Amino acid sequence: MKKLSFLLTLLFTAIQINSQSTYILCGKLIDTEKGNIKKEQTLVVNGNKITNVFDGYVMPRDKTSKTIDLRDKVVMPGLIDMHVHIESEHSPKTRLEKYVLNEADRAYNSVGFAKTTLLKGFTTVRDLGGTGVNISLAKAIKAGKIPGPRVFTAGKSLATTGGHADPTNGSSRKLIGNPGPKEGVVNSVEDAKKAVRQRYKNGADCIKITATGGVLSVAKSGDNPQFTLEEVKAICDMAKDYGMHVAAHAHGDEGMQRAVLGGVKTIEHGTYMSDKTMELMKKYDAYLVPTITAGKEVEEKAKVKGFYPEIVVPKALAVGPQIQGTFAKAYKKGVGIAFGTDAGVFKHGNNAKEFGYMVEAGMPAMETIQAATVTNAKILKMENEIGKLKKGFLADIVAVNEDPTKNIHTMENVVFVMKDGKVYKQEK
Repeated sequence: MKKLSFLLTLLFTAIQINSQSTYILCGKLIDTEKGNIKKEQTLVVNGNKITNVFDGYVMPRDKTSKTIDLRDKVVMPGLIDMHVHIESEHSPKTRLEKYVLNEADRAYNSVGFAKTTLLKGFTTVRDLGGTGVNISLAKAIKAGKIPGPRVFTAGKSLATTGGHADPTNGSSRKLIGNPGPKEGVVNSVEDAKKAVRQRYKNGADCIKITATGGVLSVAKSGDNPQFTLEEVKAICDMAKDYGMHVAAHAHGDEGMQRAVLGGVKTIEHGTYMSDKTMELMKKYDAYLVPTITAGKEVEEKAKVKGFYPEIVVPKALAVGPQIQGTFAKAYKKGVGIAFGTDAGVFKHGNNAKEFGYMVEAGMPAMETIQAATVTNAKILKMENEIGKLKKGFLADIVAVNEDPTKNIHTMENVVFVMKDGKVYKQEK
């Protein structure tokens, strides 16, 4: 009898716990699916999911549930940044840190960057290249060991010898060695296949290639093509086999065309994109991730003596001012736009500045928010879990003080953050 009584007590307790709900009263709610704003809505959260959405303000009827009052706020889904580097943050010491920081040092640094990103309203990010610490960080966040956004990571980017993500660029001859697919350096179709399989083995979620030269690498060219079309195709085909999509860093037009024709899903930066490439992107359903904030940052920092190595400065001064204009043209031509910032090139936590730059270039505010929610969720194949505030979706919910369609800069001051049903930030 005592055993039965004990079991009934456990069952009753479990029912009580499961019945605990959080009712979130939303003054305004952004419907990212329809692109409009609804007034006076109530979200009901159980565990890590939204279990109901009501018109009007609905109060809980039981004593175990709680209420969060956001009646004077504008509520929207958690934001998604498709281009961050969560392990690091660029500074004049970056070149030295490459040689003096251990993996543990990078790991400790990344914990702070992850928390900062989450508290700014970005509940999901795609990390496009680091040393491999990014994979461990993603696992730690998923396991609930540390606070941070949901991380989809490419692990170590893929490059060609001397290419933008060759880890030994700028090193002394004693340190250059001969990095290969394991280290992310590809020089043939077979290397390409092996490199993708290695990323999969390491635990990556997607693949990042550096299809052209880059601004911050210690190498002369910032825009020359650095993969053959055959290599790109091999990477994309192999990635598809393993359920991964491919992102391509690209400034130069020829490299972009090879990337799109090869099967890449997103073009990062897109600085010197031609009309022909824009049409190809539309034809092959590829998206531009503009990273305007990074362009602004590298241009500004290139003017600070000693901030970048001398070989980087002319590239930064040339590329930085171009990105926003290219984005404006691509948007007007109907190229798909995904929200991404390249945070890590600038300070983590400033990601939301990208919204203002996108609006400044001609994209309506609501569309920038959709780019950072429903569009990015679709690319990540998470369109039925994140990016919308709907029944059955994960409870990733953020709020701002003002209507962003009237003042887009309010996105830079997120006052409420919930991820997976847990509140991480709530300001008055």
